[in-house]
Amino acid sequence: MNTTNPIILVLYYSRHGKTRRLAELIAQGIESVRGMEARLRTVPAVSTVAEATEPDIPSAGAPYVELADLDECAGLALGSPTRFGNMAAALKYFLDGTSAQWLSGTLSGKPAAVFTSTGSLHGGQEATLLSMMIPLLHHGMMVMGLPYTQPELMTTESGGSPYGATHWAGVDNKRPITEDEKRLAIALGRRLAETSRTLQGMA
Repeated sequence: MNTTNPIILVLYYSRHGKTRRLAELIAQGIESVRGMEARLRTVPAVSTVAEATEPDIPSAGAPYVELADLDECAGLALGSPTRFGNMAAALKYFLDGTSAQWLSGTLSGKPAAVFTSTGSLHGGQEATLLSMMIPLLHHGMMVMGLPYTQPELMTTESGGSPYGATHWAGVDNKRPITEDEKRLAIALGRRLAETSRTLQGMA
């Protein structure tokens, strides 16, 4: 990608499309900040069958992430659906392979944020957000959430957390992203980009 703008990597795993939609809204917030660019990337699914493989290019959504994306980013938004109060195995598998970046400090000092979606309203959203923060803290990243200056945190009847952007998808995955969820996701992307811009010393 030929660009001179700082890049915020929006890295996600999405099974049914709702986490992907949150990622797109966060990217929208990032690109609302002058001089900042979002890079959407995903990870392939993992399988219990050793011979099973994913195609090199996903059939839909963002391209698969490469370790070089971590080197090139000025910040990171990390997203996953909830799996029993934890991030999905596919995202954890990718993060488990970033030891070289941890040893070299590739991500140290860069800002980061997290986001998730769940089938049930109390399906472990905040536990999942916290689980994604742990490897980011080990990488030396500066993890940020959403402040209560975002009024939607006090009014939402769906997703939304001070720990990050969330969506309540419903057990059938048919609940649309609400206006509160949408505004909070965009605000998270904007806040991440503004912080990165300040750290870059951009006027």
